[in-house]
Amino acid sequence: MVRSLLRIFVNLLPTKIAYAHCDVPCGIYDPKPAQIAAATVLKMVEKIQALPQANADDKNSVNNYYNSLVRYVFTKEEHAGKCKEEILILWTDYFKPEHLGKFPNLHDKFWETAKLCSVNKQEVSLQHAKELVQAVAEIAEIFQKSKETSQK
Repeated sequence: MVRSLLRIFVNLLPTKIAYAHCDVPCGIYDPKPAQIAAATVLKMVEKIQALPQANADDKNSVNNYYNSLVRYVFTKEEHAGKCKEEILILWTDYFKPEHLGKFPNLHDKFWETAKLCSVNKQEVSLQHAKELVQAVAEIAEIFQKSKETSQK
């Protein structure tokens, strides 16, 4: 009886699926997902810019153009968000105050990279997409160096 009432009550409540990196802490961190996401942003910008213009007199050509454009933009946006999420996990969960001594520009690097993720969602810029890939590569390098120093 109680279980049935609880099930009814739970089904009445509005719910949202929550996604999060574990806060155990699990110790499993890797910049690779952010790097892949940044590379995807760059690839989508290249595809958008290379997309041939539709022939306005051919409805099928116009439909195919917009279909491709929307898919590329959606993927770019999705991966820019994923990149931001992944670097924020590294910034807030992996790096600790003791890392600031070794990497004094750590906060600025992460903040600037997070802002680049947002800029890449807002526009289609080859320059900004390349800057994002480079910034994430620098974060991956810092991450790797932090692992090497902590293992010594």
